[in-house]
Amino acid sequence: MQSLRWEPSKKDSEKAKIDIKSIKEVRTGKNTDIFRSNGIYDQISEDFQFSSNKEFLDTKDLMMFLEAEQGMAQVTEEISLEIIQKYEPAKEGQEKGCLSIDGFTNYLTSPDCHIFDPEHKKVCQDMKQPLSHYFINSSHNTYLIEDQFRGPSDITGYIRALKMGCRSVELDVWDGPDNEPVIYTGHTMTSQIVFRSVIDIINKYAFFASEYPLILCLENHCSIKQQKVMVQHMKKILGDKLHTQSPNIEESYLPSPESLKGKILIKAKKLSANCSGLEGDVTDEDEGAEMSQRVAKEGVEQQNSMTGKRFQLCKDLSELVSICKSVQFKEFQVSFQLQKYWEVCSFNEVLASKYANENPGDFVNYNKRFLARVFPSPMRIDSSNMNPQDFWKCGCQIVAMNFQTPGLMMDLNIGWFRQNGNCGYVLRPAIMREEVSFFSANTKDTVPGVSPQLLHIKIISGQNFPKPKGSGAKGDVVDPYVYVEIHGIPADCAEQRTKTMHQNGDNPIFDESFEFQINLPELAMVRFVVLDDDYIGDEFIGQYTIPFECLQTGYRHVPLQSLTGESLTHASLFVNTWNWY
Repeated sequence: MQSLRWEPSKKDSEKAKIDIKSIKEVRTGKNTDIFRSNGIYDQISEDFQFSSNKEFLDTKDLMMFLEAEQGMAQVTEEISLEIIQKYEPAKEGQEKGCLSIDGFTNYLTSPDCHIFDPEHKKVCQDMKQPLSHYFINSSHNTYLIEDQFRGPSDITGYIRALKMGCRSVELDVWDGPDNEPVIYTGHTMTSQIVFRSVIDIINKYAFFASEYPLILCLENHCSIKQQKVMVQHMKKILGDKLHTQSPNIEESYLPSPESLKGKILIKAKKLSANCSGLEGDVTDEDEGAEMSQRVAKEGVEQQNSMTGKRFQLCKDLSELVSICKSVQFKEFQVSFQLQKYWEVCSFNEVLASKYANENPGDFVNYNKRFLARVFPSPMRIDSSNMNPQDFWKCGCQIVAMNFQTPGLMMDLNIGWFRQNGNCGYVLRPAIMREEVSFFSANTKDTVPGVSPQLLHIKIISGQNFPKPKGSGAKGDVVDPYVYVEIHGIPADCAEQRTKTMHQNGDNPIFDESFEFQINLPELAMVRFVVLDDDYIGDEFIGQYTIPFECLQTGYRHVPLQSLTGESLTHASLFVNTWNWY
């Protein structure tokens, strides 16, 4: 293949002792010392030569690489030339349309080679399905910023959650001084914040990160007098954003996120249609009471011990509830026959786990039509988080998370909701939406009607790993290794690890490959975790969590994040991925 040449500088020649035609054999690992820049070793498949006897790529060579290795479709010479002109540092190379090793390395470390598919950085899913067909980014006791029993309440909890794309926040409202309702966890020593202040903040940030509907989970414990104050504040502050339109009884499903853009939905108790007075009594839902009974037996007995409690609800507040009426769950067969599509049930984590294990098929079918909210066990006083995928696999839409608590579970939640422009709504797998389909959440084999995929991941190298926070004993020494974890249905959950690279956090070369069978790709996530090997106890360096559907194949870099989700400057993994049916 003829192409333009230029004489590389002495510096370029030193770096290019092996020409680009030998950048190969990634899948066999036979050629591990080709060239490096910031710890990145570039190795391409042994059966694919994209350059012939030269130390650079021309536009056609680059086209072949982009199509065969990076999985790009409809690549043109114009696209190749744009990449060359963008990343080639030598002016002569730019003019002649040739990409040197330095330019090639610049390209591979650029945002264009990020492992996350940029198509998913914007809303890319069908948003015209019923609300029940989406997973919804949800917060538990949003006002708390520490633990559940003594921690402070603060409006910053709402700001943080809404900025992160949360679409369901919780307000636990009680009578306050001077006829002003307050928010806190009842039966505990958590501090209080004024209800009106929270509504002000919600109004300001409701659609900061997403234009799709926001659900306010209102747990109301107020007297009739202060309920009326709540109504006044919400009407005055939120105004036309409140969705108060009554559900259409001739419909069978909730409206779509698209049709509810810019709207705030109130999830709360509602008076029956035949209530003619200005107030009436309804069944109480007091999650805080469960907190105070945390020493009691958990599960169905505790849940049932709370039934029968009643409280007075004013009609004005009841009328603010439209398509998210809170009702108590009885059993699946009763719900299939009697529950209305606009009625929402909340499940204690323990009860939800029971149904997930004992009635996985029924739970999935229930969630095809109805919204289900799962909230953490009252035993999680330290604000630890449940695994959201334990309930997503059953189709539960609203899995309420303690946003103030970092770690694996919040990594999964944050990573999961990245896949649709971080708008707070993710369309559930088709098999969990279609009327005529059966899916058991606990399947440990292939899923009928779904083609499994084989995912291959090669961890090539790492770059600029920081020392773990608080790691004073080992000084500057970092002994990193990498875990690759698959999270999803039970059949897909797996993990594998690389060897430890001793005393090298700058550019460790791992050069290890792993394969995973993914049986339900639409519900799977890949998590990369870098740890510091320590005989006392391995320490966290960084992680990155990505939905399987967002993976870009080919040579990609994985930007690492801290335990609390901040980007670790320049810290990354260099990997090669591909998958097939």
